[in-house]
Amino acid sequence: MRKISLFHSLLLSMAIPCVFCHAAPSGFRLASLEAASKYSAARSGFSFLVIQDGRVKYEDYAHGDAADRTASIFSGTKGFWCVAAAAAVQDGILDFDEQVCDTITEWRSDPNKSGIRVRDLLNFTAGIEPAFSLHGRTISDRNRYSIRLPAARPRGESFFYGPSQLQIFCELLRRKLEPRHLTPEQYLDRRILRAFGIGGVDFREDGKGNPLLASGFRLTARQWAELGELILGKGNYRGRQVVRSDLLAECFRGTQINPMFGMGFWLNRSAPDAREVDVERMLELPWERQSWRAACLCREAPRDMIAAIGSGYQRMFVVPSMNLIIVRQGRDDSRFSDAHFLRLIFGEGEQRLASK
Repeated sequence: MRKISLFHSLLLSMAIPCVFCHAAPSGFRLASLEAASKYSAARSGFSFLVIQDGRVKYEDYAHGDAADRTASIFSGTKGFWCVAAAAAVQDGILDFDEQVCDTITEWRSDPNKSGIRVRDLLNFTAGIEPAFSLHGRTISDRNRYSIRLPAARPRGESFFYGPSQLQIFCELLRRKLEPRHLTPEQYLDRRILRAFGIGGVDFREDGKGNPLLASGFRLTARQWAELGELILGKGNYRGRQVVRSDLLAECFRGTQINPMFGMGFWLNRSAPDAREVDVERMLELPWERQSWRAACLCREAPRDMIAAIGSGYQRMFVVPSMNLIIVRQGRDDSRFSDAHFLRLIFGEGEQRLASK
């Protein structure tokens, strides 16, 4: 690690990232990681963390930030709940392929909803309108509001990215856990978060105490990376099998309507022969105009790369084939590009891209 005087470090923090670790991971050039760090910081990024083989290889904090600062990961929260869903299958609480109406019995008489399965909710392919108003504080009972939403499209024919379908899953999980005298928050805490040593997260509960599953967690880069470690371990976290590998793998299976999205996580499976898409910009389009087939995050990134994506370009990238985790956090800045950022790390032409 390079030692820097206090005076010098103060000067550097005003212009470039604060460098905690400069050891380049195997398979990377140090210049590649430095270029990616500089690119991120120049586009309002404040944390850049690279972990490989369980060791921190590169860690930068820009604009006066520090390793212990928590920041909202927005939709990165979804990944934690979907992993909890896999754990609930393992625990015999639910099944991915069971019909939702078996638990939310109000749906049994609705032909547009009665065939919806649990996995359809987690894949966002149930056809329920997104209801972005659920992100706010005005709805006193998000679960009740969500289960009453109409089905805008038949199951499996649409990809509606928004909070409603996870909120319906929240109600299903709440009812399933009642006989065990647990709430969804308690289940997630005991089953997943406690294993990582993460506590005190903001569940953004509504007036009825229902958590918002689509967003809300504030984590440090290293805390978010704990979930990446679980993914690399195929459900095993530091010697303990938290979730069965086959059930966790369900989170990383795309659907016909959106091969880029599994359950709470984005995929790069179509690389390198696909067109690159900016997920956040694509999601701004009406769902009918969104195009997810033959698409990827970055052509030069590994095909097995898994991404947890939060608004404002909060990112965690996990590459099992390289035993690698990359976390990037920052303020919303439309100049940031996943494809450019990842190409700096995995591809050629770092200097050319760093100048963009």
